[in-house]
Amino acid sequence: MSTGFFLAIAGNIGVGKTQLTNRIAAELGWAAHYEPVIQNPYLDPFYKDMPRWSFHLQIYFLGERFKAQVEIGKSPLPFIQDRTIYEDAEIFAKTLWQQGSMTDVDYENYVALFHCMVGFLRPPDLIVYLRARPETLMERIARRGRDSEKTIGIDYIRRLNAAYDDWMARAAKQGEVLEIDTDRVPLVGDTPEFRDLIALLKRRFPPQAELRLDVGGPA
Repeated sequence: MSTGFFLAIAGNIGVGKTQLTNRIAAELGWAAHYEPVIQNPYLDPFYKDMPRWSFHLQIYFLGERFKAQVEIGKSPLPFIQDRTIYEDAEIFAKTLWQQGSMTDVDYENYVALFHCMVGFLRPPDLIVYLRARPETLMERIARRGRDSEKTIGIDYIRRLNAAYDDWMARAAKQGEVLEIDTDRVPLVGDTPEFRDLIALLKRRFPPQAELRLDVGGPA
């Protein structure tokens, strides 16, 4: 059975992944899978005590995203995923370990399990990487007002941003990446930039190592 186009939307907390996923799904009629944030029973405890709950949180996300990506791999239809399983390992678990919020033993066990699982998965055909400055992300996080996110600090967001940039530089050498700086490229409303993105998706992308959607002068 042939499989449909697999689009992944990646990016830091508050960058606008779910909003863009909603818009693309509505515009193109593609199926979408959303990040299981609200359902995660460890999220509120995690933000109150990261060292205590980091391993539990990451294992929950790993399992949920693995199940979603297995289904995506079977689907003959175009599919959008709001955050990928790769971000769990490359960004969040790694950052928690590096800042001392996950023990060496827990991190080693997590990484070993991750590598066993991803060997069974079909990777995305394209990753759309949404970026923004830490200050912008903090404003967006505050604006959406989730109780569980009120304790997030800008230092944590900066660490995640650095991890994202490092991962995406490596990911772009292995597959197709479209990087969008959301500080400079508006994706809210029926903008030329959004219409360009939809047109690119409709063409199902040429096999380039990396694509960039960029407008205007230096930030």
